[in-house]
Amino acid sequence: MEKYDVIVVGAGHAGSEAAAAAANMGVRTLLITMDMTKIAQMSCNPAMGGIAKGQIVREIDALGGYSGIVTDRSSIQFRMLNKSKGPAMWSPRAQCDRLKFSIYWREELENIVKLDFWQDSVVKVLIQGEKAVGVETKMGVTVYGKEVILTTGTFMNGLIHIGSKRAEGGRISEPHSTGLSEQMKELGFRVGRMKTGTPARLDGRTIDFSKFVEQKEDPEGGQFSFMPVKGRRLKRRSCYIVYTNKVVHQVLAQSLDKSPLFNGTIQSVGPRYCPSIEDKIVRFEEKDQHQLFLEPEGEYTYEYYLNGFSSSLPWKTQWDAMREIPGLEKVKIFRPGYAIEYDYFDPTQLSHTLETKIIKDLYFAGQINGTTGYEEAAAQGIMAGINAALKIKNRDPFVLKRDEAYTGVLIDDLILKGVNEPYRMFTSRAEYRMLLRQDNADYRLTEIGYKLGLASEERYKRMVEKYEKRDEILKTIEEYSVAPDQINDLMRIKGTSVLRQKVKLKDVLLRPQITLKDILEYIDTIKDRIEEEETAYREELIRAVEIAIKYGGYINREKLMADKLKRLENIKLRDNIDYTKMKSLSTEARQKLDKIRPGTIAEASRISGVSPADVSVLLIHMGR
Repeated sequence: MEKYDVIVVGAGHAGSEAAAAAANMGVRTLLITMDMTKIAQMSCNPAMGGIAKGQIVREIDALGGYSGIVTDRSSIQFRMLNKSKGPAMWSPRAQCDRLKFSIYWREELENIVKLDFWQDSVVKVLIQGEKAVGVETKMGVTVYGKEVILTTGTFMNGLIHIGSKRAEGGRISEPHSTGLSEQMKELGFRVGRMKTGTPARLDGRTIDFSKFVEQKEDPEGGQFSFMPVKGRRLKRRSCYIVYTNKVVHQVLAQSLDKSPLFNGTIQSVGPRYCPSIEDKIVRFEEKDQHQLFLEPEGEYTYEYYLNGFSSSLPWKTQWDAMREIPGLEKVKIFRPGYAIEYDYFDPTQLSHTLETKIIKDLYFAGQINGTTGYEEAAAQGIMAGINAALKIKNRDPFVLKRDEAYTGVLIDDLILKGVNEPYRMFTSRAEYRMLLRQDNADYRLTEIGYKLGLASEERYKRMVEKYEKRDEILKTIEEYSVAPDQINDLMRIKGTSVLRQKVKLKDVLLRPQITLKDILEYIDTIKDRIEEEETAYREELIRAVEIAIKYGGYINREKLMADKLKRLENIKLRDNIDYTKMKSLSTEARQKLDKIRPGTIAEASRISGVSPADVSVLLIHMGR
């Protein structure tokens, strides 16, 4: 087979974004997958986004990736979560048609000129010296490439558990992959095991929806991508809120001895924030009920996903417990839930480009690094793809800082802190939440994506025009003086004190009770500036203006904090420092620094176990 610049192994969310990024940057790319009908398969819940995850999808989109575009094309419900809180916490989430999501991803990939495909399983990475030079497949095909990206998901030595039944597989009814994990271990990589799970799929024809609380999409709708949605919108579908009860818990508790999670069969660690239903009833024994969400799997299908009810219990126990939930008394299941164990590699063995430290030109992205979630995987994928392409072109590597993107926080956490359970992004993991909002991902990253060759000129121009328009409107609001007779009716309606004299319109908008949409009804000068824009774009513009005014002080304060810490990023640590001989460091700091080998003082300060006193020692050592 011909030689490629970049070879991507695995076509999940990480692999799809990695392959798309590399090929769109102009390097010849091969994507190898075991099944071309399951590209970017939604293995668990049919949704994208959520708390902090929605921010990541928007960042991928702003850079020129495809997750947001495909999500919008396949979306059947869109909601903005946390709207009752400040804008730093707002997080978009979309329910998707599972089958169409995969179909649309394949369609996007097949339209990329420099991207080829090969359906096969990779069993070995070809190594020459300390460099990856290609891969060998199960069919005996050898493919050479300058850069290799492994995005194997849950397939490496995957083991499925349903009660006492065990089966090898990467997903239910799909084979696992072998060979790679064993080879990496021989090369010196630290290999571990992790666990995740998924709930049963239910037959909607046997569900009484009248007993649930319906959860419709936001009235104003919404989308992930900063670009217009291509094609028709799919039919909108509702989700439903469901609750377990004491009887459900009793049925589950009677079979805990048959759960691989509790009888010792599963030794690996599962995600803390997304426990199985049997784990919930044990850890939260005092609770009489747990909230679940019933989510449609597609535009027209009767298949439903019972979010919050993942389980590795015997299938009959799962079914019996579900039938004790009001509305599910007669439910039939298409298949039970299951747990899956799989191999991952300690991510502290990577650099911030996601290239491994042990083998050059080899990258890891996605669940192979101990993360979970489509969004976290896709973010790593696009970053690995970008850096592999940059290396081919002999250009400087691309690393996002913690104050630039949630993607930067994600990768920095993995590289410097490692994982002892499947990593999931939360807003609480980011120090600069006001800077990293979902609404300004285009402002933060589109220009970068454009310079990399990923974001199109159309996307870049759209972003520039949007923020030029925002600044024009901001200037008008800051300069416009509003009289009491213009606005006092609104003040009374909103329950805030009336004006006694003319004030700047900006001062009125700073009041928490007043929104920009309120102002538009009373001040024609501002209304005319905004009404001329297309509807979806108008909503973006209104949010951008209002956030800049109401939260400007908080945003500027975070910028100052970030700038102060950036000074530490400029203090480089030499590669040859022998931390083991620095007795002034704590024992834990010596061990962690020697293992992780941070590149800067700032990176060292973020390593778990490295104290401020240890950072002072390093600064003195560097002559600071």
